Amino acid sequence: MQDIRLVAQKTGEALQQAGAEQAQYTVSETQKQEFNVDGGEFSLFRTLFDHSLSITAYQNHKKGTIAITSFADADIADAAAECIRSAQSGIADDAYAIAPKQENKCFREGAYEADTDRFFDRIRELMEQIRERHPKILMEQLIASHDKTHSIYQNTNGTEFETFKGCYSVSLMFSGHEGDKATSFFDSDICTDRLDRPFIELGSLEKDLADTEAQLSTVPLEGKFEGTILLTPGSLAAFLYYAMGNFASDHVILDKTSIWLDKLGQKVADARITLSLCPNDPRIVCGERYTGDGFRSEDFTILQNGILRSFLLSLYVANKSGFARAKNGSFSMVMESGDTAYADMVKGIKKGLIVGRFSGGEPGVNGDFSGVAKNSFLVEDGQVKGAVSETMISGNLAELFNHVVAISRETVVDGSTVLPYAAFDGVMILGKS
Repeated sequence: MQDIRLVAQKTGEALQQAGAEQAQYTVSETQKQEFNVDGGEFSLFRTLFDHSLSITAYQNHKKGTIAITSFADADIADAAAECIRSAQSGIADDAYAIAPKQENKCFREGAYEADTDRFFDRIRELMEQIRERHPKILMEQLIASHDKTHSIYQNTNGTEFETFKGCYSVSLMFSGHEGDKATSFFDSDICTDRLDRPFIELGSLEKDLADTEAQLSTVPLEGKFEGTILLTPGSLAAFLYYAMGNFASDHVILDKTSIWLDKLGQKVADARITLSLCPNDPRIVCGERYTGDGFRSEDFTILQNGILRSFLLSLYVANKSGFARAKNGSFSMVMESGDTAYADMVKGIKKGLIVGRFSGGEPGVNGDFSGVAKNSFLVEDGQVKGAVSETMISGNLAELFNHVVAISRETVVDGSTVLPYAAFDGVMILGKS
């Protein structure tokens, strides 16, 4: 492993020698210890090492960037000089900037050193529990890794952030099989910094496995109707990502295509929706501690009781647009739970779907969406009738979040997000023609 503090020092010196007016750079080294399971059997164990240096420099309000994977003195000097040349050939923009001086900080997050034996035992335990509890599941692939990172961020305003972080992650891809019947693939992921609980108890692994087994027998759904969709936390995350990208992100604010552009401080969603980005929440594993612009990451609320409180803007777009920058650059979504039990949410559906996964293209600028409801179940008169296939759903994101039926008391914590189940009405559902 390299002495990355020395690399950072040499980078700063090289940038100064190259004549940088303003610059920021990050030096990082990572180690990944990875187990692979293919077809239900361990197939690989490996340890991977990587390191990188990324530099952003500004010269006469022009921006240059470069990234390299070599820490050799000559390569660092060449990268700094090339970054300045890139900036000099760019287009001037007064909005380019880096963060002012911040308090220097060293962050130590998660499980920096791996307990490899215990980690292996937990993976083997997970495989055994899946075989015992869900015999119709075929584990197509399981990738489990411990990732540790040591990084140093510095800028020419004198800020330094040093980070030591480590976590365990498990990613499963599986399908259901029984005789000549098979389901589509489904994936489920968790991230944790502890090994004190069986992995099958974390996130939504257990329910995802059970729901996939239940997909082996489907019920017919024909015709077109307007109904209710009950989104699992996993599918809710996808719809929230779509909404934030369509209505609150850098490019739609910069291009002025967001339908929320003039809605700050106004109600844009149901009053039961409060959504925040919270990398400092203790339920988020190794959350972001500083932004790409060099600011300390703070938790903040996007939607508070349905009222738009913030956009998700970088420093550059904030300077261009006049709106405030986002207080962090993560997608560590935490949505407040509701007051309805999940079982009661299902009972309250006259006709609709429980949607486990949505497969569709990017929504339109106005929020219109259309796609296939995957790993989904038909609900009629409060009863789950069975899994469905070849079922389309369509609607509008902005309208969807104003048509909340209920939000669950239960939440799913997977290490990256904390989200409830949420039901919405007014969605078009199309079965087989």
